[in-house]
Amino acid sequence: MLLPSSSDTNRITRPWNKGCLLGQKRPLRPKDVWTIRVRLQIESRKRDLAMFNLAIDSKLRGCDLVRLQVNDVCAGGRVRDRAVVIQKKTGRSVQFELTEQTRLSVQEWLDRR
Repeated sequence: MLLPSSSDTNRITRPWNKGCLLGQKRPLRPKDVWTIRVRLQIESRKRDLAMFNLAIDSKLRGCDLVRLQVNDVCAGGRVRDRAVVIQKKTGRSVQFELTEQTRLSVQEWLDRR
């Protein structure tokens, strides 16, 4: 059996996460969402704006959001009003409606590509 040295017993260790915000974070408020949208529009970050709007509309997990394909939200060259995606974690299908603002941002991003 190893005995702690005198220097180990005198040292008080501080937990690495003391004072950190842990667990579930508070949801974004509408003001926060609009602030992010405006900043992305000002910086002309079309892809990021489209992905952010899709995330807000769909409420998908990040892993499901990045797996989205153009065919999931577009048909015949135009953005759909509704989309259906199968979640990776649960295997359940999720149907969500795309708002006008999201449809416009996705269309602008696709036109730029």
